[in-house]
Amino acid sequence: MKRVVVGLSGGVDSSVTAHLLKEQGYEVIGLFMKNWHDDSVTISNECPWLEDSNDAMIVAEKLGIPFQVVDLSEQYKERIVDYMFDEYSKGRTPNPDVLCNREIKFDVFMDIALQLGADYVATGHYCRKGSAIIDGKPVYKLLAGKDNNKDQSYFLCQLSQEQLTKALFPIGELTKPEVREIAKKADLITAEKKDSQGLCFIGKVRLPEFLQQKLQPKEGEIVTIPIDFEKYTVSTPKFENKEAELNYFSTKFSYQKEDGKVVGKHQGAHYFTKGQRKGLNVGGTKEALYVIETDVEENIIYTGEGKNHSGLYRNVLFVSNEEIHWIREDLALVSRETMEVEARIRYRQQLEKAVLYKVESGLYVEFENKQSAIQEGQFVAWYKNEELLGSGVIS
Repeated sequence: MKRVVVGLSGGVDSSVTAHLLKEQGYEVIGLFMKNWHDDSVTISNECPWLEDSNDAMIVAEKLGIPFQVVDLSEQYKERIVDYMFDEYSKGRTPNPDVLCNREIKFDVFMDIALQLGADYVATGHYCRKGSAIIDGKPVYKLLAGKDNNKDQSYFLCQLSQEQLTKALFPIGELTKPEVREIAKKADLITAEKKDSQGLCFIGKVRLPEFLQQKLQPKEGEIVTIPIDFEKYTVSTPKFENKEAELNYFSTKFSYQKEDGKVVGKHQGAHYFTKGQRKGLNVGGTKEALYVIETDVEENIIYTGEGKNHSGLYRNVLFVSNEEIHWIREDLALVSRETMEVEARIRYRQQLEKAVLYKVESGLYVEFENKQSAIQEGQFVAWYKNEELLGSGVIS
């Protein structure tokens, strides 16, 4: 009998995951990961993890499986929270959920599971695992979940073959309503529970307030760049080769204070990210202002009026060699190779047609259509026929 350790989060998805595995005849163990206990950084008066671990325990009892809480808060602080503060202070936007899966659930947590003699680790992600024999070796594939509204493959875009070998995603073939239905039939307490929002395992956190506790406020100016800013209308130069062209289009616009007009004050450029609209508190414009660039050195936020402002859009991004990650190592590109893919730069985004170009120093992703708010530090993930092949951090 194969043993599976399930990360029980106290939500409906992981509850049904454990239930299905038990029905399939696995020996199931439920573990709740406690990833946060730093009371000096308050998040809200509610204590979501206590409530969640309690729900997880009740589900485990109902299913008749062993249950335990594991405290991973040290590792979580080191690998996720400190990294986030560091990235934000550099004016980049990290994705804690992607990191949490790579560093915590499928690394630290997986090690604990293996020490418990587990053959597999299962999570309640809406994605699927496939496999094929390639050159005589099994190769695992990460596939999109069946529920288009809930496909969570993006969050797992940094997993390795080794991690996938031992992973199970039992609800990947189901839609969210089907999962709730199963939970109801099995009489699980989490059947009607709302989906958790906020950071992976920290619970109900509002990012600016969270960041303000570690990154000091620093008053600076908000500058609006006009829609007809000269750099937007420069005619495109002639390029000697494709790489020069890609380099040109992947380079973001740079602004000086003189390029626009000062319209307000902010409390720290490092609290804002590109594409952000809320929290600027500047009135008197026809359309809403959007952040088009932040300069953490000079502590200036550059904004543009309207969500179609040219400063928000480009169609090429670059990933440096250290940051390229192939789940399908057998498909990794070598210099001068290209690949047609579909890609996304954030979780809820529709897949968009793109071409990958491998060069000596890294990888260019050229989108067919311009993308809004391409932000350094975020992950770009590329797919082919529902399969996530690889990802990288946007540089």
